[in-house]
Amino acid sequence: MPVLSLRGVRREYLTGDEVTVALGGVDLDVDEGEFVAIVGPSGSGKSTLMNMIGCLDRPTTGSVVIDGHDVDELGDNALTELRLRTIGFVFQQFNLLPQTSAVDNVAAPLLYAGARPAEARVRALELLERLGLGERARFTPNRLSGGQQQRVAIARALVADPRIILADEPTGALDSASGAEVMRIMHEIHEEGRTIVLITHDLDVAAQAQRRIHVHDGLITEDERDAVAEVPA
Repeated sequence: MPVLSLRGVRREYLTGDEVTVALGGVDLDVDEGEFVAIVGPSGSGKSTLMNMIGCLDRPTTGSVVIDGHDVDELGDNALTELRLRTIGFVFQQFNLLPQTSAVDNVAAPLLYAGARPAEARVRALELLERLGLGERARFTPNRLSGGQQQRVAIARALVADPRIILADEPTGALDSASGAEVMRIMHEIHEEGRTIVLITHDLDVAAQAQRRIHVHDGLITEDERDAVAEVPA
């Protein structure tokens, strides 16, 4: 069974008397353990597709099944629980709490889920150490570089041990060296067995994925599969 399955997903937005079609009827399966890039220019519908995959929005029509759960059958609380347990998010602008230390940013999803603070901090510190940020665990985001902030965001995405990592333009706000480091980490995470879905407009970034889903005008126009490209050391 695919870990993600979309059937006939259509998303319309009403602006005044006009209907804008952001997704025009998308079918997509992503198997567990795949590394998929969703590629498209601004306005193509890829961000709306990301919102569907991440349970951040619901389709106008069609079905979204995440980890065997039909999103349309879940109430808001159950949907929040599914999202917290199953999906780790990485965003272009990091979305860190600005006045909160790196370790507490990473621990936040566990605390929200009801974990004991001491246990959440231990897990958060383990991940920051793994990503080379142990010495900066108590720094607030404004004391970290962009690449370091994104590594904190990746640690936060991993802290609840989700099956899926959903990354929205994770290299978009970074210089080339920091972006390459983020992609190296993404490959490492993938090699551990996690499913990666990466949203990008950057074809060089997308080329590192096993599979590339091209989106244009709210529709999937191409689905390419091949071996993972060699990642520079």
